[in-house]
Amino acid sequence: MSSLSNFVKRIRDIMRNDAGINGDAQRIEQLAWMLFLKIYDAREDDWEIDDDNYQSIIPEECVGEIGLRMIKAAKL
Repeated sequence: MSSLSNFVKRIRDIMRNDAGINGDAQRIEQLAWMLFLKIYDAREDDWEIDDDNYQSIIPEECVGEIGLRMIKAAKL
């Protein structure tokens, strides 16, 4: 639980310095979306292991960009 708390704090601090994000409401929306993507990515890994015919609903060219942005933002 502390790793999630630290993750949220790091993202929140980064977002506070971002001129493109204004106010807590927008930060919460963006943070919720990033957490969803992070969890969904982990679930997709499980689905790929369990089902040989699994195909992601997220286009391949978007997966790398989303993952890189999340990793860079979280400094993981």
